[in-house]
Amino acid sequence: MSQPTPDVWRRVDTYLTDTLVGHDPNLEQAVADQNAAGLPPIEVAPVNGKLLHLLARMTGAKRVLEIGTLGAYSTIWLARGLPDDGRVVTIEAEPRIADIARANLERAGVGQKVEIRLGRGADVLPTLAEAILDGSTAPFDLVFIDADKESNTVYLDWAARLGRPGTVVVVDNTVRGGEVANPATESAQIIGVQRGLEMLGRDPRFDATAIQTLDAKGYDGIAIALVV
Repeated sequence: MSQPTPDVWRRVDTYLTDTLVGHDPNLEQAVADQNAAGLPPIEVAPVNGKLLHLLARMTGAKRVLEIGTLGAYSTIWLARGLPDDGRVVTIEAEPRIADIARANLERAGVGQKVEIRLGRGADVLPTLAEAILDGSTAPFDLVFIDADKESNTVYLDWAARLGRPGTVVVVDNTVRGGEVANPATESAQIIGVQRGLEMLGRDPRFDATAIQTLDAKGYDGIAIALVV
């Protein structure tokens, strides 16, 4: 059996992508545009984008919350998993990045399904609660958290508030090359991930697990939780 060296896992990721995901010019152009604009290449791998898409379909989601838009690669995947009257609300802090995302969404033909909210997540999320509380909009069916890791506990708290029993919550980048298991880490990002996972383990609003992943982005992982 081959050991999971970088060469092996990249070859396997290419095989899985070619076999199960395929290639889409709009998705690939979205990544190319964000790279050309100097944005960090931290979008999810194609196999993980397809996972988000399938989760949206499996759960019958009509309302999706995404925290962290970047170039809208994952946003496109999520929007494509929704019915025609579905809606993705995605939060992006930087206006320049939001403009890039908006262009990518329009080119992919899903712009009508997506609302980009500008601002920091901690500031925008409370405004979403008001519409749910007054009954003008429904709770979110699926939440994807992929923003600053230092705020994971804040985002998870709002995911529970803005969701309902049965809402699925996905948290990206939960292994960080294995550093998540380092109790002596001084990295604020790693500590943020650890605190988020600890919250998922003890907060009675969630039932959760996490898995390690090896893909085009390297060694990392995701947590998946159910709001109970």
